[in-house]
Amino acid sequence: MDTFRYVLAVFTLVSLPFGLLLWYFIHPFAHHWRKLGPAWTYVLLTPVGMAAALVLFLQRSMLLGTDFGFSYSLAALGLLCVAVGAAIQRQRRRHLTMKILSGIPELSGDPGEQKLLTEGIYGRIRHPRYLEALLWVLGYSLIANYLGLYLLFVLSIPAIFLIVLLEERELRERFGTEYDEYCRRVPRFVPAWHRDADYERTDIGENDNVD
Repeated sequence: MDTFRYVLAVFTLVSLPFGLLLWYFIHPFAHHWRKLGPAWTYVLLTPVGMAAALVLFLQRSMLLGTDFGFSYSLAALGLLCVAVGAAIQRQRRRHLTMKILSGIPELSGDPGEQKLLTEGIYGRIRHPRYLEALLWVLGYSLIANYLGLYLLFVLSIPAIFLIVLLEERELRERFGTEYDEYCRRVPRFVPAWHRDADYERTDIGENDNVD
């Protein structure tokens, strides 16, 4: 179990900052990267992300810090978080494809693929992908039970919230009043279950908001 916890801790420590780093490099400057296209964007930025991941891996012992040991109660709570995250993921993947998640439509600049996604789980919550990610990180942190992962989880909250604000600004610029109406009806993170929140329109398909 100790080996499993350690591997899980290292994986979380390396993968989460890698994903966040790529987002901060790509999406706030998408209009610049669009001139190069998706392929060249990832060719140039992936080595940067890999280098950062390597640094984190090499410094893993220091960054993970204190090992609090295995706890059945924390592991059970962590598994619950992972299960809820997995349930959100199943709903989210019906609409947010890997192509959209990786920002391909946004980087390609194809207007035909830039449509506001409001169907399914997106009719209940605006950013299921980020809620899902936070639940995964919290769940992994509770199971692994390392001090460094708890700190990483705390730091990931403002980092992801800033991503959400930047993304919403971009979507508002692209979709205007349509997105304002969507925001009025659908909450950011806490799913709305009342009937009026089911904001689904047959004339609106998938979008390229990477959440």
